[in-house]
Amino acid sequence: MNEQTPLRRVAAYARVSTELDAQANSYAAQILYYKTYIKSRPNWRFVGLFADKGVSGTSYKRRPGFNQMLEAAFSGNIDLILTKSISRFARNTVDALIVTRRLKSLGVEVFFEKENISSLDPTSELVFTIMSSIAQEESRSISENVRWGIARRMEAGKVVLPYKNFLGYDRGADGRPKINEPEAKIVRRIYDDFLNGYTYRGIARALTAEHVPSPRQKTHWSPETVRHILTNEKYQGDALFQKTYTVDFLTHEIRKNHGERKQYYYRNSHPAIVSRSTFARVQSEIARRRRNDRPKNSSGRPEESS
Repeated sequence: MNEQTPLRRVAAYARVSTELDAQANSYAAQILYYKTYIKSRPNWRFVGLFADKGVSGTSYKRRPGFNQMLEAAFSGNIDLILTKSISRFARNTVDALIVTRRLKSLGVEVFFEKENISSLDPTSELVFTIMSSIAQEESRSISENVRWGIARRMEAGKVVLPYKNFLGYDRGADGRPKINEPEAKIVRRIYDDFLNGYTYRGIARALTAEHVPSPRQKTHWSPETVRHILTNEKYQGDALFQKTYTVDFLTHEIRKNHGERKQYYYRNSHPAIVSRSTFARVQSEIARRRRNDRPKNSSGRPEESS
């Protein structure tokens, strides 16, 4: 009696790094392809498709779908992982080697279709290492091109705001910030309340109680959000570029810029919501309160001197 070939538990991993790719149906196409292909094989059992959309491949730590796949594999639930190519799997050579070697030690195979490479083939590691390095270099080149473009934009004083999370401005037809008047009224109120003696916490409490939408369209305001609005030069029509910077293209770690990178400051780069005099008074008041650090009462206003 012939023993039946044991079923292999097969999963697939798909990734598209930009929304542009997704619009071209690359993401949906990969999902449909792998589901159909795996289920068509008589000795394979489909155990899942893990996918990430709109994320970079330079670090697997930032890819939830990838990490769910690894967890399933490390738990003994996957025998084979299919993926389109090495660059889809990882653009970080070190990460790619560490992950595939760990999977290999558990008997889990990773098969890269484009390169026709299996991680279980002992002769394939050299080719895999070279291809991973090429993918990493491509990612570095893309990152540097993006950084160059951002630097040129900063030099030209072109302001780009995170409009979905930035209170008071919309993107205008010309691509420049345009004042959103209903939101601008909230910004001006915050400046006025602060100059009238209210604290960050007092202003945040009042806005929350009145159900005023925050910059992220939440129902809760934090004192830190209020502080950010009161100290952001963009509300007086100026722009300071490169307040933060990305350490490198692999880790994507973002740090505050304390002089490590060149900064650019532009006056009158876009319409102002508050006057320069109001902004200056607020900064002076912030500095005064830091020096004074007067106790506050429960309403959020400073205690009156006796």
